[in-house]
Amino acid sequence: MAFLRSFGMGRRSDVLIYDPHKLSSPQVFLLTMVIFLIIVAFIAAILTRQISTAFVTNPGLNGLIIGVLVVGILLAFVQVGRLFREVRWVNSFRAGSETTEPVLLAPMKAMIGRSSTVAFSTSSMRTMLDSIATRLDESRDTSRYLVGLLVFLGLLGTFWGLLNTIGSIRETIESLDPGTGDAAAVLDSLKQGLAAPLAGMGTAFSSSLFGLSGSLVLGFLDLQAGRAQTRFYTELENWLSSVTDLSSDIVVAEPPKAESSDEIRVLSE
Repeated sequence: MAFLRSFGMGRRSDVLIYDPHKLSSPQVFLLTMVIFLIIVAFIAAILTRQISTAFVTNPGLNGLIIGVLVVGILLAFVQVGRLFREVRWVNSFRAGSETTEPVLLAPMKAMIGRSSTVAFSTSSMRTMLDSIATRLDESRDTSRYLVGLLVFLGLLGTFWGLLNTIGSIRETIESLDPGTGDAAAVLDSLKQGLAAPLAGMGTAFSSSLFGLSGSLVLGFLDLQAGRAQTRFYTELENWLSSVTDLSSDIVVAEPPKAESSDEIRVLSE
């Protein structure tokens, strides 16, 4: 033991104390999102030629899909990043030193500031948790909408391309004139006419590719953001449960009061 103490070991200050009510940092979810995007970027770099070929078939719609995807990615990172501020405030408040002002937990800070002690009733704790859960759920509404929007844009490009294909095939069939007797001219006209339907099919499949792939990427990022918010909410609920005064909900029955002296006399007899 003396040998360990000579190296500064074996003291209580060096022992890590587990705190069950300390909020965990959402850094692991942020790291997972970054690694996932790196893998996606690596796959996209390998398929650069195929992706560029598919993109030029309809650059307007495909560019819109990529723009929506970029906005959704940034929004997912913002949702996870805003939890760092709240976690830092709760942990610093529990340690006795507030560092940053919370945004999501601003109502809880105001409620704590009006009270002399950190002790909540069961009803106030439940109201506070419901408010926080509503805020967390509302912050993900935009991400969920963008996931559905990517799927819609992909399907829109699919039907748009199919409509162009059907119309081009109809025009190609109508332009054929077998009565000319020149088979070479008919085949040449057919070859030129099939260029437009093939372009329409390219629009359909490329938009589906970008739309569904974008929804897959954004859906995974939204899943990680939801997991980070769920863990934050669960750990916050555990800490609030530890500082909740359960006796505040116990109603003490008061003895009945007689309305007059006659009633007291009757009761005594």
